Amino acid sequence: MMSSIEGLSSNATAPLVVAVDDEPEILASLKMMLDHKGYQTACFGSAEALLAAGIPSGAACLLLDINMPGGMDGLVLLELLRREGSSLPTIMVSGTGDIRSAVRALKAGASDFIEKPYSQGDLLAAVQGTITKGCGKPVDTGRVERFAKLSSRERQVLDFVLEGLISKQIAARLDISPRTVEIHRGNMMAKTGARNVPDLIRLAVSSGVVRPGFFTTQ
Repeated sequence: MMSSIEGLSSNATAPLVVAVDDEPEILASLKMMLDHKGYQTACFGSAEALLAAGIPSGAACLLLDINMPGGMDGLVLLELLRREGSSLPTIMVSGTGDIRSAVRALKAGASDFIEKPYSQGDLLAAVQGTITKGCGKPVDTGRVERFAKLSSRERQVLDFVLEGLISKQIAARLDISPRTVEIHRGNMMAKTGARNVPDLIRLAVSSGVVRPGFFTTQ
C-alpha cells in the first residue's frame, strides 16, 4: 500500500493529485503517468489510509475509485469529506458503469466522473479540467435552457436514462419501440450538447435538472 510520502514526486511546485485506489498496479500506473506529465502525486491504497494520514497540504485534486471492496467505498468517502467541509475538487472513477453511482457522486459534489478502462488522454483531460475549474462553479444558465428545450417525452427518457435503464427497458416502461427510444435519446443528446451518457449525467446534475430525491442514499 502506497502512502502519501512514498507517492510524492519531487517537483514541489507542480499541482498535487491525490489518488485513492485499492489496486496497487493502478496506483503505480497513475503515479507514473501523472509524474511524467509534471504533476505531484500522493497515492493511497484505501479510503481508511487517506483518512488516517489526512489529505496532504496543497492538494489540488482528488482521484477517487468508487469501488473498493473490503473497506470504505469512494462514494462514502466523498460524502464524509464533504460533511467535514472539504471542497477539494474530486474525480470519481468507476469500473462498473453504474449510472446511479455516477449521479450520487456528482450530487455529492464530485467535479467529474470517468469510467474504466479510460485512456491516458481522458484521464489527463479530466485532471487538468478539474484543477482548472475547481469547485463551486456557478450553474451555467445556458445548460439549464438547453434542458428546458426537451420535449415531455425526451424528459421522460432522460429520467429513465439517469436511473440506469437501457433502451429496451425504457421502451417497455413507455410502451414504445426501442427504435423510438433511440430517436428520443439522440434528440436529447443533441439538444443538451452531451457527448455520452456520463457527460449527460454531469450536465443534468450541474444544471440542477435532477429533481430532489431522485435517488435516495443507500
